[in-house]
Amino acid sequence: MDTSMLEFTVLDVVAICWAFAWWIGYTIFADASPRRRNSISAHMARNRHRWMEQMLKRDIRMVDTSIAGNLITGISFFSSTTILVLIGLVALLGYTQKAIETVATLPFAAVTTAGVWECKVVLLVVIFIYAFFKFTWAFRLSNYCSILIGAAPDPSDPDAARAAARAARMSMMSAHNFNRGIRAYFFALSALAWFYHPVAFIVCAAWVTLVLYNREFRSHALEILTGHH
Repeated sequence: MDTSMLEFTVLDVVAICWAFAWWIGYTIFADASPRRRNSISAHMARNRHRWMEQMLKRDIRMVDTSIAGNLITGISFFSSTTILVLIGLVALLGYTQKAIETVATLPFAAVTTAGVWECKVVLLVVIFIYAFFKFTWAFRLSNYCSILIGAAPDPSDPDAARAAARAARMSMMSAHNFNRGIRAYFFALSALAWFYHPVAFIVCAAWVTLVLYNREFRSHALEILTGHH
């Protein structure tokens, strides 16, 4: 990357700071604030615990292993997809000038330099690397949860309740990391707008946060879980 060609505008800097402020702020709000107890993730966490309690009552746990396998498949899909996205982004660095010329033909597109364009690509690479680490850790935690399901004792065992709680917490940790990875995807999509114009990046970052909030705290799925629908 030619650092002499780095000519970020004030609007570029504002857009980056704005987007990360929304991302970090929403993460704190959704994962650490008192409101998290009313989120769809919190309700699903309680259902994961109920699942493990029901799992103990089954002599043959094929249903539970099938559910765990389906969860692992979904996480694996996103892990593999993230690798493909990263390969595509690295390849895009070799077509910087061509890509700049293509975007420049769009109406109202911001003029940019090769150095700034490459920084935008690198930002996406960093976001997707972060997502990849979250997905792979979620994948491992789901595998650990499957092992705990297989190792769960009979309901009459004195350690049965604690075993179910351990499996539930492992499943919750996997879901938490998976949610972080999905959230990174959402904000990566908003970062795509930066290639067009910093203002588009600003608008998309706020819009993505609103979408995440509505799905986590105000969705019809949440109403179903709470019995209000």
